[in-house]
Amino acid sequence: MGVCPILFIILDLFRETGMPNQLKRFLGFKIPVVHPFCALSCLSVKMLKIFIGLVVAGLVIALVLENYNTAKHPKRSINNSNSNRNHHGDIFYNTHPYPGAEMDNIFWFVQVSDIHISRFQDPRRITDFEEFCSETIDVIKPALVLATGDLTDAKTSSKLGSQQYEVEWQAYHNILKRSRVLERTKWIDIRGNHDAFNIISLESVNNYYRKYSATKKEGSFHYIHQTPFGSYSFICVDATLTPGPKRPFNFFGILDQTRMDELSILESKSLNSNQSIWFGHYTTSTIISPFPGIRQIMSSAVAYLCGHLHTLGGLMPVLHSRHPQGTLELELADWKDSRRFRVLAFDHDLLSFSDLSFEEWPAVLITNPKAAKYTNPAVEPLGRIQSSTHIRILAFSAAQITAVYVHIDGKLLGEARPVKGPLFTLKWDPMRYTKGLHNIEVKVEDAAGRSTVRHHEFTLEKDVSLGFGFLQSFILLTDHYILARVTFVFLVLVNLGLIVTFRYLGPPALKDSSGFASQARLSLHLFCKTNTLYYSSLLFTLCTAFGPWFIGEMIDGHSGACFAFGVFIEGHLHEGSLTFVVGVLQLVFFNIPLTCYLCWSMYLRCQGNCFRTHFRRAGRVRTLMVNVVMLALLLWQAYSCNFLLETYGTTACLLSPLRTWALVLGLLLIRYAWTCHPPRLRQFIKSSHPS
Repeated sequence: MGVCPILFIILDLFRETGMPNQLKRFLGFKIPVVHPFCALSCLSVKMLKIFIGLVVAGLVIALVLENYNTAKHPKRSINNSNSNRNHHGDIFYNTHPYPGAEMDNIFWFVQVSDIHISRFQDPRRITDFEEFCSETIDVIKPALVLATGDLTDAKTSSKLGSQQYEVEWQAYHNILKRSRVLERTKWIDIRGNHDAFNIISLESVNNYYRKYSATKKEGSFHYIHQTPFGSYSFICVDATLTPGPKRPFNFFGILDQTRMDELSILESKSLNSNQSIWFGHYTTSTIISPFPGIRQIMSSAVAYLCGHLHTLGGLMPVLHSRHPQGTLELELADWKDSRRFRVLAFDHDLLSFSDLSFEEWPAVLITNPKAAKYTNPAVEPLGRIQSSTHIRILAFSAAQITAVYVHIDGKLLGEARPVKGPLFTLKWDPMRYTKGLHNIEVKVEDAAGRSTVRHHEFTLEKDVSLGFGFLQSFILLTDHYILARVTFVFLVLVNLGLIVTFRYLGPPALKDSSGFASQARLSLHLFCKTNTLYYSSLLFTLCTAFGPWFIGEMIDGHSGACFAFGVFIEGHLHEGSLTFVVGVLQLVFFNIPLTCYLCWSMYLRCQGNCFRTHFRRAGRVRTLMVNVVMLALLLWQAYSCNFLLETYGTTACLLSPLRTWALVLGLLLIRYAWTCHPPRLRQFIKSSHPS
């Protein structure tokens, strides 16, 4: 017998025999007379609602996952057919020359990012970087090096404030000079957000990048690397802020329409190159740009190289993804703590790369066949892999390379032979691997007894592509400032909507005052009908949404104001980005919890409790947990005040409605809620007039 028929029988017996009056009075409600078919109908409606809700949730999740599906092949461009790189028919897909046994049509380069040379932290960072410039670069001998921002740390000794220190820039400059790396390779260093901290203009005396960097170029620019087999474009995306406020409000980069137009011009000039690489400090997800967006502008590039996010505190050691247009986005882990760098190579116009750790030898890069996961069919002649005659490997080590073994699908194919420099090749028959995915594994040994194994999956089929993880794609492909803006607006509207609605909503009935939902409604009525609490909360929420958060020196010697929608500095407005993230955190971890705590306090007060007695009457464990959580949130708010003091100074801390004033207001409202004259619950429910 099913559960529902048994339930109906029990209800019928319960009604026929009757319930003792004492039990009725104890429970405080009556068992309604429910016909079995009516109960079944109600149950069916509820089940239908649950089913519809699950279907809608499933569709939303499916749409989100589809939006971040990076395994989809981008459409091949047919624009500018006079350009060899953009003539993407079958002829381009499989054109000469093919990868063979000769040292031709190949060059390699290096990327390093987020160096963070500091006068206060980790002295080994400087000595290791000098060793990298002198010894590692001498072993690899790259055609060029891309240092993609945050060359210096520019943080105070407390790690909270930000300041440009000339001694840090001098240390960076001296490393380049002593190592003589600029004489051995092309060194391109660009600014990151740390390199723009606390700088009012590019002409400022504190803009040490202009004095001590190797490139000395602010703004986006185009570098063309010339080779006997063609030219390769390297386009810098400079999204750093000018004026550059103190941390943390330059975490997002901004490209205005003028900068976007400049990048469009550079992109059109790069179309005559064999391939193009775009590079910058910020990930595209942390760049604010007007329509059609930075990803669309760089769609003709094979890859975009960046840094900025480090490893997200060790949570994401690898951050790679693919734009909907096909461009790879390859974020590099930081030098600061991880000591990571990247070796990339163009081999017959096919891009390959390997992310490496400092002082770990041998360094290995398989250039043919390239990894299926990192193909860009829109711009790469992938057919050359199928027509190639040799597997090609770049192997670097401080000691002599003694052996290079190649396995495919677990079977030893042979030992690769040295050609010239770091290039090793091994003859193969690609026709044996025309179907599906295959795994190539290379083991390299050197004279010092060290060995390294590298492997990846490759394919010779046109329509096979591997996607990236959802979390990686979400981090790199989401415009986070838009997500933060929408979340902030939603939370503000919900907060305002609730307190305004309950302010003018009729009072609840006494019989509905049992249960969590009813108690929550009653608590909101008590809160919103109390003028002091209602108007304080209303003004506080409006100030969070529209008012200035603080006023002070956004840059040393230059005052400004911070709002949710942006930061004003000396007549300049930087569009809101991280401000919305800060606003969301403020609402979630202070404004809304404070409102909930005040509602809870008023509900207990109307039952005759005070702060001392509510621990005994309302349950020790629950009340202790609630008060501990609220205390923790107040301490978090106090820390936010200290952070503001350290970063923007005393004036900003004193003139901060969002931080300092909010903390004082919260303490006063909590005291008021526990000391005000307790409302009488029955009188309150009968009355609909504000107190």
